[in-house]
Amino acid sequence: MPRFHCPLPLSAGLDVDLPAGAARHVQVLRLQPGDTITLFEGTQDGPGGEWQATIVRMGRSDVQVRVDQHHPTERENPRPVHLLAGITANERMDWLVEKATELGVTSITPLLAERSVLKLKGERGDKKRAHWQAVAVAACEQCGRNRVPVVHEAVTLAQWLQSQPHAQAQAHGALRAVLSLADGTQPLPSLLAAGDAGPAQPVYFLSGPEGGLTAAEEALARSHGFAPVTLGSRVLRAETAPLAALVLATA
Repeated sequence: MPRFHCPLPLSAGLDVDLPAGAARHVQVLRLQPGDTITLFEGTQDGPGGEWQATIVRMGRSDVQVRVDQHHPTERENPRPVHLLAGITANERMDWLVEKATELGVTSITPLLAERSVLKLKGERGDKKRAHWQAVAVAACEQCGRNRVPVVHEAVTLAQWLQSQPHAQAQAHGALRAVLSLADGTQPLPSLLAAGDAGPAQPVYFLSGPEGGLTAAEEALARSHGFAPVTLGSRVLRAETAPLAALVLATA
């Protein structure tokens, strides 16, 4: 059954006009009145689940549906995982956002790292953020998730640390890990196993762009409670390493 993100308060018996993007998708699929679709609100802290709905009217540029039955289906990982990813070049960041969403990431913060090729400011940054959020929505429609990960504003590591002090993370029992090629790292599975809050313990993963984090950035992260971890003896690409970490954290 086709699935569509509908960020509106939904309830049984309600007639709603689909958002423009979902309406266009319905029309592209050549669906007709009487066809059944699935809707999900997508908020991280909302009621969750998904709704069965029936198309009641097809306009030239709009689609109206009647909301039917709610299904309390959840496909989220028990462990909230927040990704801080150095912005990669071209379409690689799109791919990272898409696959991280499929793997169950809770939120993504694009990092303006020192070695990031793409520098985002002002209106251009807002457009990129909206684009990446749309990529996450489309990935949820495809993979069956009913809660869309939040793509935050692109910031530097220092800005993020200032807004999310280590004391706050400790108060919430969160674990912080930075993917590192430096000496003195420990395997990521060992760090996860040593966590004191069990499989539901929140994790913040920090990874760099092409070329990795600079020594200064990694030192800053370590000074704020990020434990250096390794994924093994091979060097993974900037868009691959955080996905490998997500797999281990959500297994």
